[in-house]
Amino acid sequence: MGIIGWIILGLLAGGIAKILLPGRDPGGFIVTTLIGVAGAFTGGWLSAKFLDRPIQAQFFDLATWGSAIVGSLVLLVGYRILFGNSRR
Repeated sequence: MGIIGWIILGLLAGGIAKILLPGRDPGGFIVTTLIGVAGAFTGGWLSAKFLDRPIQAQFFDLATWGSAIVGSLVLLVGYRILFGNSRR
């Protein structure tokens, strides 16, 4: 899967992460989307590096999607913790 495939996967994974973790994000839609792309790259890299799961050439590989979504969720939670709204 090329760089364009990973960007598309990241956009979709970011959207899924946003659905799974609703609420207001400090940066809005654009930043949430970019976090999704970064999460897909990070999740795919961590999966290949530490779980000995090679990055598949197919776009519809369940493990690749899972690692991209989990990576997006982790980065989105971290972003909310670091830059979240302090209103209570």
